[in-house]
Amino acid sequence: MWRRCFSSNINSSRTLKEKKWDALVIGAGHNGLTAAAYLARSGLSVAVLERRHIIGGAAITEELVPGFKFSGCSYVQSLLRPSIIKDLELAKHGLKLLKMKAATFTPCVDGRYLLLTYNQKQNYKEISRFSKRDADAFPRYESQLIKFCEVMDFLLDSLTPETLNHDTSFTDRLRDKLNKSVFWGRFLHQALSLGQKDLVDFVDLLLSPTSKVLNNWFETDVLKATLAGDAIIGSMASIHAPGSGYVLLHHVMGNTDGERNVWSHVEGGMGSVSSAISKAAREAGAHIVTNAEVSQLMIEDSGVVNGVLLEDGTQVYSSVVLSNATPYKTFMELVPQNVLPDDFFHAIKNIDYKSGTTKINVAVDKLPEFQCYKFNYPEAGPHHTATIHIGTDSMEEIGLACQDAWNGLSSQRPVIEMTIPSSLDKTISPPGKHVVSLFTQYTPYNLTDGSWEDPAYRELYAKRCFNLIDEYAPGFSSSVIGYDMLAPPDLERVIGLTGGNIFHGAMSLDSLFLMRPVKGWSGYRTPVRGLYLCGSGTHPGGGVMGAPGRNSAQVVIQDLKKHYV
Repeated sequence: MWRRCFSSNINSSRTLKEKKWDALVIGAGHNGLTAAAYLARSGLSVAVLERRHIIGGAAITEELVPGFKFSGCSYVQSLLRPSIIKDLELAKHGLKLLKMKAATFTPCVDGRYLLLTYNQKQNYKEISRFSKRDADAFPRYESQLIKFCEVMDFLLDSLTPETLNHDTSFTDRLRDKLNKSVFWGRFLHQALSLGQKDLVDFVDLLLSPTSKVLNNWFETDVLKATLAGDAIIGSMASIHAPGSGYVLLHHVMGNTDGERNVWSHVEGGMGSVSSAISKAAREAGAHIVTNAEVSQLMIEDSGVVNGVLLEDGTQVYSSVVLSNATPYKTFMELVPQNVLPDDFFHAIKNIDYKSGTTKINVAVDKLPEFQCYKFNYPEAGPHHTATIHIGTDSMEEIGLACQDAWNGLSSQRPVIEMTIPSSLDKTISPPGKHVVSLFTQYTPYNLTDGSWEDPAYRELYAKRCFNLIDEYAPGFSSSVIGYDMLAPPDLERVIGLTGGNIFHGAMSLDSLFLMRPVKGWSGYRTPVRGLYLCGSGTHPGGGVMGAPGRNSAQVVIQDLKKHYV
């Protein structure tokens, strides 16, 4: 096997050196693969260079415990743009979505629970057990978010109206002004279609703390805490921080098979998303190489990209390079520093990469049995297929968990989003046994009470999470067969996520749209002619969305037609 892999790598390296490629993509994460697929479909010769032995970036499936296949980082699907699924024919290439039977399940330590489904009548009944006022308000809340998402859809699928940074002809500048006028005209039409009241509410949601938004809508703490869980995913921001409401909206933007805000598991794990995209890219002619780590970009004296240098010394030539690495990794480590403008260099260096995320992937010998809701046990119930919120009985608990992290401590009572994909997917675990994903917060990169390099500290944190689950599902700890943990430094080292930030940089209001990754450079182009960004550090941001990769490819195709590169 080793000899066959070694021979394959030699052949791949030889293929890379044989010609000058129309475009190179650094990193075979889902955005890099998406960019490669669109570029190849336009007739360009494309090579994708992946540092690891496996493609997918954060959207991967790995057998971390013998016999159990885990979605190592990202874990559920909804955000992948429908247009990409259709364009690349991902269903034909093996993508199979398994719709959750319920949306969220929040068990409470007092023996109650909140189960939200995709049925309005059922949700009304559930929430009424806590508050009839909230049950009446919930459909209006969801309806308003859907209205806002329709405005956001336009932004997600659009290129940013960024100022042209390179010398262009009079005709190109005129065309650019026309395109910007069209964009802003369409955006204003979308925004004004909301009406003044909803438009004011939309701005209020974008600017306000999550706690304020939810307090204005609801009185039930467990309902507010359940909904607030969407706003803190991957963030170190408090639910009381201004602007935190945006991330709440970001996580209800998606859909499954045309159904808004419906999440799904992916058969075979999240690696199946990347696999389907890679098959579409290969079908179009893209060349994908693993174990091909880029050490530096090759840039001519004129400041124009000429290709990349791999760690093994291989030089791969192209006048176009798209980086799916984080902006920090791209410009602080791969680009020679003397070629970047000072203001751009410092802006990239100061991007917020703080992370409060630790992912724990657990193999168990039985389904968790929640004391408050034993429906269908020992078979999987609808609650097992949902996102399960542990430690979010109240808004106060979320606030305290965040405060621990700001003090340099891993949360004493972590906020946990549990998913059990094997409740629907029978391909990822042995019969009767299950795969459990624990997305835990808050865990700072730099600790004041220990180190993530210390095995004892890591084990202590894992057991803290397991013991917390025991409070709701007694016996969970004793059901654990094995587990794997990715703390923020691991996410940085293994996956390449700077600071362990799953979004390639904070999704705060000062880091979105025309300011992502930095002000003046939101259009996927960079100060280095021929170098483009195509990862989650660009508009419209993080999540398994594919939009940054597709949008970047569209810009490259436009520039090649206009001979900008």
